[in-house]
Amino acid sequence: MLVFSLGGSPALPGDAWLSQDKVKHFFTSAFVQGMGYGSLRAAGVAHGTALGLATTATVAAGGGKELWDLRGGGTPSVRDLAWDAAGAGAMTVLLVRTGR
Repeated sequence: MLVFSLGGSPALPGDAWLSQDKVKHFFTSAFVQGMGYGSLRAAGVAHGTALGLATTATVAAGGGKELWDLRGGGTPSVRDLAWDAAGAGAMTVLLVRTGR
């Protein structure tokens, strides 16, 4: 049985907050966010719109992966989603701070 937990013991055995898997989630989401934004900007989309659309794509990718896991493709984890959000957020800060 899956129990979603934001603190205390892991939601599932082996689902630690810090692991290789969480690093992959962080950097994959940062990559999707950055590539989505860069591609949209190269296509002439305005900064704010590109950032919003890139965020939507990143959320869809991370959420889609967890839905796939939930349907038997892997091990679903709220902690994975938290690391996805952290990666997308970190890239967003970089994109906003480095110019338009």
